[in-house]
Amino acid sequence: MRVVFMGTPEFSVPVLEALHAAHEVVCVYCQPPRPAGRGKKDRPSPVQARAEALGLPVRHPVSLRSGDAQAEFAALGADVAVVVAYGLILPQAVLDAPRRGCLNIHASLLPRWRGAAPIHRAIMAGDTETGVAIMRMEAGLDTGPVLLEARTRIGAEETTADLHDRLSAMGARLIVEALSRLDSLVPVPQDGEGVTYAAKIDKAEARINWSAPAGEVDRLIRGLSPFPGAWTEIAGERVKLLRSRIAEGSGRPGAVLGGFTIACGTGAVEITEAQREGKRPMRGEDLLRGLSLPERLA
Repeated sequence: MRVVFMGTPEFSVPVLEALHAAHEVVCVYCQPPRPAGRGKKDRPSPVQARAEALGLPVRHPVSLRSGDAQAEFAALGADVAVVVAYGLILPQAVLDAPRRGCLNIHASLLPRWRGAAPIHRAIMAGDTETGVAIMRMEAGLDTGPVLLEARTRIGAEETTADLHDRLSAMGARLIVEALSRLDSLVPVPQDGEGVTYAAKIDKAEARINWSAPAGEVDRLIRGLSPFPGAWTEIAGERVKLLRSRIAEGSGRPGAVLGGFTIACGTGAVEITEAQREGKRPMRGEDLLRGLSLPERLA
């Protein structure tokens, strides 16, 4: 098939690679380069960098709302557009342009966790299962009928980074299967019940409240790892906590129970990976060799 690929972050790269191996990718759309690094120089997105390495044409319009942008898209003569974490709303004219429509790869089991941050929210909510859905796109936010889905368990100590990589690989395999079976797949409308929205992560959510139950603290740490990173203050320094697990013990919220095990409102968590400001992530026990914990964290 003649495929237009539309995606931006690292999550989208394995999908682009799989489509490039199986079909003719006639153009890649992604977000424009953004300032990054200490020099704040414009840096291309992971998708743009990979597309250029593969020798594929790349476009990164600021918007698709203009008549010119829509005409340029339609002129590609695509059979299908595949969209995954692109970052722009597709106007109806763009949705209608590919001969066989636009398909979206969404990292949840729709209708649960429509929206911007489905992986983070699934872990933070304590979901035990998630997956990937291939959806035929329409004007609403992740409301289209589902063509194909794959499910996977969420591990008890899994982080957003871990699950991100697994779901990205699953999505790459599933979209290739969906395109090979497109004539026979029956679109299934989403259930009107069970709809939840995965709101964009706000950095204000990231400070740990040790008065919360241990399960909630553990899910926050794993759900916000690696970005933006749940954090606590230790000796005036903001320390990101990146991996954790439920531990035995109890005490006043924030009390250090030994090693890097911290009491919560109920129960306790053990921090297994953390990161000091300006330092690389390290195992919790290694971090404690250079940082003394107080008797209690605020």
